[in-house]
Amino acid sequence: MVFGLFSKERALQKTIEKATNKLAQQPDRWGALERLRDDGSEEALFGLCKRWSVTSMKGVEDEQEKNWVVDVLIEKDLRSLAPLRRYMKTADFLAFPLRVLERIADHDKIIEIVDEIFASELPGYARFPDRRIDLIKWFSEWKGATEEEVMSRLVPYLTDFDENVRFTVIDSLASRDPKKIGAPLIEALLRPEEESGRIRRTIFEVLERTKAPLGGRGKEVAAMLTGPSAEDFKVDGDVVKKKR
Repeated sequence: MVFGLFSKERALQKTIEKATNKLAQQPDRWGALERLRDDGSEEALFGLCKRWSVTSMKGVEDEQEKNWVVDVLIEKDLRSLAPLRRYMKTADFLAFPLRVLERIADHDKIIEIVDEIFASELPGYARFPDRRIDLIKWFSEWKGATEEEVMSRLVPYLTDFDENVRFTVIDSLASRDPKKIGAPLIEALLRPEEESGRIRRTIFEVLERTKAPLGGRGKEVAAMLTGPSAEDFKVDGDVVKKKR
């Protein structure tokens, strides 16, 4: 009995290896992926998730297979939740699994799982910031989140070590309530540690486009207008405007 169980587990692992072999021919990977779908166990579905972690040699085939995994896991519904959650704890990229999560879980469960990831990705240095960028982009676009849920989770990343993370947050806040984004964007703009001209200009662009009120801090904001930004923007009353 024990030997039979061991043999079954070994066979499953070999199937997962075939399904995630980027050098294999596509028919071989497809066959392995389909066997994992038909198996349907938690370990098999976790193996399907692993397909997202590898990039095969042909871009079109790679995208087809990854999207197919998304569809299969959505079809499996809540059976996919445990292996999906397990996979996201260590995945370098989260775009594909998040697409599944929003289709199979309710609001409270999504918030619970997302908060686990945010807790593991505290603002600061990250060797692979892509996963937090994926998370921030997705969460800001997820229709199920309230304004407060989005703001409270994204604003701390305005001080992230990675410039692309900070840029992603600023871009995400641009679609939020102007009355709520002004204060955190100004704090980010005035941060002594912020040395990126790209970040400063992006903040000015968002403040101008949204007409976010400066909350009486116009002089401080105006003092940050230097170089090309000084040629394009000005502080007029309690908002940032374009010069021309």
